[in-house]
Formats: sequence, C-alpha cells, structure tokens
Amino acid sequence: MEGETRRLNIIQMLSNSDRPMSGTELAKTFGVSRQVIVQDIALLRAIDKNILSTNKGYVLYNPQTGFSKAKRSFAVYHTDAQIADELYTMVDYGGTVLDVVVEHDVYGQITADLLLKKRVDVDEFVRKLHANQAKPLKELTGGYHIHTVEAESEAVLDDVEQALQKKGYLKAL
Repeated sequence: MEGETRRLNIIQMLSNSDRPMSGTELAKTFGVSRQVIVQDIALLRAIDKNILSTNKGYVLYNPQTGFSKAKRSFAVYHTDAQIADELYTMVDYGGTVLDVVVEHDVYGQITADLLLKKRVDVDEFVRKLHANQAKPLKELTGGYHIHTVEAESEAVLDDVEQALQKKGYLKAL
C-alpha cells in the first residue's frame, strides 16, 4: 500500500475508533513496521492532523466531537507519591488532563500527550510508570511541570484550580 493511501486510512481508522490504537496494532493492520507508522503519524501531524500519542496509543483529537473548549494550564509541583492524587484531583472535578509539559534548560519545551479523562485512565498511566520503571517528566525540572486541562466550562476549571491550590500542588514557575 502506498504511503499516502496508508496515511489516509490511518486517519479513517482513528476517526472511527472509540479507543486509542497502538502503533503495533496499526502496523499489523497495514503490514508495515511500527517505525513506518511512527513516521506516518509524524507526517500527518506536520499537515495539522490532531493526532495525540497517549500512553494507550494514538487517538484523533477532535474538539468539535466530545471535547469542550475551555482550557487552562496549571503549573504544579508534587512528589512522585502524589502523582495519582494530583491527576485524580483534576479528573474528579471534571477536567480532562490533555498533556504534561516541562521547560528543560537544554531541550526547551517537552510535551507528552496524556488525555486522562477519569480515574481508570490515571490508574493505567501510573501503573505503566511503575511497570516500566519510568521516571515522570517532572524529574527533568526538579518536580515542576505544567498540565493543560480541558473542561466543559471555565467554572469547572475554576473548581479544578481551587482543589489543586487547596492541596498545595499549584506553584509559580
């Protein structure tokens, strides 16, 4: 299958899927290597396709279908033991944690897509961190990081902010 046709099919599959699709899964579907899929995704992102790479796989991010428009970035700081509680706080109050961002002195801004909507998503993320003995990005910046959170309204984001403040997670960078 030609690359352009495969990339159109990837977009179609992601559009029709109700769950994230892994690079391995897409590679098997198209009979190519996972690296070819990674390159396809990079090319699609370059032409402004809203593909997020989450810890569960690729998902097509479409704000017009299911996502609200209220967004806010929260600068936070916490220990490794508080990762789940920080993320639970945001999803419990109705937020969707879109990403984590750190500002590295050498590499500049580093962003990782998360797309955590509920506690089960947080649990899976934390489980993968531990299972892979991975260090969270906040380790690169002494614990400081930023989350972009999306919600149905500014009022929901206000509630998220107040809860994070009350728990002592909000920090000025």
